Amino acid sequence: MGRATFRFYAELNDFLPPEKRKRDIEYEFFGTPTVKDAIEALGVPHVEVDLVIINGVPVDFSHHLRDGDRVAVYPVFESLDISEVSRLRPKPLREPRFVADVHLGKLVRILRLLGIDVIQPSNPADEELVRISRKEGRILLTRDRHLLKHGKLTHGYYVRSDRPVEQAREVLRRFDLWGQVRPFTRCPVCNGKLEPVRKEEVLDLIPPRTAAWLEEYTRCRDCGKLYWPGTHYRRLRETISQVLLPAPQGSAPGGQESEGHL
Repeated sequence: MGRATFRFYAELNDFLPPEKRKRDIEYEFFGTPTVKDAIEALGVPHVEVDLVIINGVPVDFSHHLRDGDRVAVYPVFESLDISEVSRLRPKPLREPRFVADVHLGKLVRILRLLGIDVIQPSNPADEELVRISRKEGRILLTRDRHLLKHGKLTHGYYVRSDRPVEQAREVLRRFDLWGQVRPFTRCPVCNGKLEPVRKEEVLDLIPPRTAAWLEEYTRCRDCGKLYWPGTHYRRLRETISQVLLPAPQGSAPGGQESEGHL
């Protein structure tokens, strides 16, 4: 039987039981397992890992463990570029887009309100989520740790919080998206982009009482849904303000404030 010493850093400790966090972990093994298999056996999905150093030398996931190895495991650096020699996964997605599983509906809605590109297929199998992630270059958002261990998945993130507003803050922090926030520029229903539309072109779709006083409207270019500053405007603004509360100083989001009746 072989034995290796593992140490996980930063948020990778979220996947470990409390007694194993931020300390050396003794891992016993038979044969010569790959470092990827060992990392996931300890509970950490490989898509959350971007750098593994064994005995002071960067290695890839296919490296086989040997008795006495000391293994340091670091999280994904989406907002910080590291040496291509050391990187385990494909290069970071410089303009992050997302695909979310079916259990994150409220998070998806908030991210779309912020102008973040996120799709959510209806009741897809795990294989389909992975296929979409790979084909479209989207980061898979999920609270399913098992899904993130799928061998073909290259970009994924385990959403820690179970509260939608905090989930949205978490995603913005994790992928450094503060500067990409553009409130009310995406359709919260289908994720399509909203664009201004002349009142005369959609007059038959506007309630008469609204048409009597409001001149500015936007329409989703994908699903055609019409939006205007309606009765829920204040609540939506409050939700967005709550999400953006922890934005770093000097990186306040910009963008045109076009709003929809949601």
